[in-house]
Amino acid sequence: MEKSVIAIDGYSSTGKSSISKVIAEKLGLIHLDTGALYRGVTWFALQNCLNDDDSIDFNELFSSFDQIELEFKNNNGELVLFLNHIDISKAIRTNEVSDNVSFVAKQKEVRDFLLQSQRSLAEKGGIIMDGRDIGTVVLPNADYKFFLTASIDERTKRRYNELLSLGIKADEKQVKDNLIERDKIDSEREIAPLKQANDAIVIDNTNLTKEETVESILSHIRKI
Repeated sequence: MEKSVIAIDGYSSTGKSSISKVIAEKLGLIHLDTGALYRGVTWFALQNCLNDDDSIDFNELFSSFDQIELEFKNNNGELVLFLNHIDISKAIRTNEVSDNVSFVAKQKEVRDFLLQSQRSLAEKGGIIMDGRDIGTVVLPNADYKFFLTASIDERTKRRYNELLSLGIKADEKQVKDNLIERDKIDSEREIAPLKQANDAIVIDNTNLTKEETVESILSHIRKI
């Protein structure tokens, strides 16, 4: 398993990252949360590339790629995202970033900017990568592919509780509306839309705990 490449895709708040992290620990793999990279670019844009009406100036963002250095650093066994040597792991989870990340992620220029770095990280194997287009675009030849889904109400509850645990004020209806909007944008974008790879194993974890979802994925890996 030490050289295997595992792709986990799925909808927002299905637990992709936390589940991937546990599996990485159990199998001795590196875990890469690709969603964090898109959030990192979004955070940079919100800090540096806004129009007068506070919308993102994408042309300015695209011309600023050479100023963006994203890297994961190991902090007591956990990969923490740094932007230009600043820890942004908490900043990228704010509502403002969540409201804008799907618009940023659907830009071809952004996806191209991050695509090669993701592939380079996976070249040596021994990695589990989660996102929305890992099994279809980033790592189409991954050894194992999974697609996570759950009901919108369950995902809303999870996301709402996550925000509260981070000390971020949240309104449950707003969280639900945001998830629905992100689902629509992610699924309908022209470039690398969110969709299940033909050879991916689908896991609906609406009624599964994180531990049960992990065990379900591991059971499939052991079978293959």
